Amino acid sequence: MCQHAPACPSADAPDHEAAVLVAVHPDQGWALRCNGVVTFDDTGELLPDGTITAPRRAAARASATA
Repeated sequence: MCQHAPACPSADAPDHEAAVLVAVHPDQGWALRCNGVVTFDDTGELLPDGTITAPRRAAARASATA
């Protein structure tokens, strides 16, 4: 899916959040990355295979206050 050089991390890579954003909808609270991962404002994720990553709200709050 990624056409960048060097290629962005795949959806199953530990650093998949480093992939380039290709569509951003802050009004709806989500963004699509070039590796097919949809990330949500609450830190949840939807992977291309349909797997859901639950929000990491406690970690997000801690980093926002730091």
